[in-house]
Amino acid sequence: MARTISQEPAMHAAVVRSFTHPPRYEEFPTPEGEHVVDVLAAALHPRVRSTADGTHYESTGELPLIPGIDGVGRTAGGEHVYFVLPDTLLGSMAERAAVDPRRCAVLPAHVDPVTIAAAMNPAMSSWIALRRRIAFEPGQSVLVLGATGNAGQLAVQIAKHLGAKQVIAAGRNEARLAELEAIGADRTVVLDDTEALGAAAAEVDVVLDYLWGSAAAAAIPAILTRRPDRGRPLTWVEIGSMAGLELPVQSQWLRAARLQLVGSGQGSVPTREIVAELSELAAHIAQGGYTIDASPVVLSDVEDAWTRSLGSSERVVFVPA
Repeated sequence: MARTISQEPAMHAAVVRSFTHPPRYEEFPTPEGEHVVDVLAAALHPRVRSTADGTHYESTGELPLIPGIDGVGRTAGGEHVYFVLPDTLLGSMAERAAVDPRRCAVLPAHVDPVTIAAAMNPAMSSWIALRRRIAFEPGQSVLVLGATGNAGQLAVQIAKHLGAKQVIAAGRNEARLAELEAIGADRTVVLDDTEALGAAAAEVDVVLDYLWGSAAAAAIPAILTRRPDRGRPLTWVEIGSMAGLELPVQSQWLRAARLQLVGSGQGSVPTREIVAELSELAAHIAQGGYTIDASPVVLSDVEDAWTRSLGSSERVVFVPA
């Protein structure tokens, strides 16, 4: 992680000084560099929370830090760009951020910064998994495990866009499940009904798993035991761990069926490959049609919003105060 600051007047930022307390809005030295943008929108993703509380696997434990891994900014020339930051203590939840042009995608002037900031990170989870992590082919079928969250909801839509023949959405929130058929799900199933889940997903080719833990432990045998052809490949892509960090893998799962367990996230896909997808994904989202629950909040309210939104389905996006 790098921290480079200038002697310019201080900016305001969300600053983490303790892993046990939400960020506070305060003055902080402005980052220096050839490419410093005015931040227009920066979203509070689960990945951002884990950085701010020190639990992410890439955390060094160093403080203070500004959270935020991506955002929408305005360059000195007036262009709007979506940017992804490297591992840094100077994140995007600030009035200004130092960016690498190689990690930026230029946006159309009419695009809503809040929408892009809210959607890009959760959309990347399934987009990168299907485009870069596995050999997904149009015509295959996909199960989204944990489809009622923001990332899962986008995964349903992205899988369809990338050519999935059938998308099955599984989750616990029945009200949100009922809404997914309108945005691309061919079938929905309540996650806790393992019998129904096994029957519905018996012949899927790919599982995009945002839950892991106890949810995956119940779903994997339910699906494998219902597969009419155990030799048909099933690629299980672990993306999130909302239901637990650990999964006890039974040896029979790997011997009795053609199951492949892979992970998709920071480290498992080279940064250059992720960056290569930014422009196309940003342009695709900019075309509209995606459903995401974005809630803009002024940066000065970061401490209250950080706590208030915990456990909410909304994607908080901080905007200039």
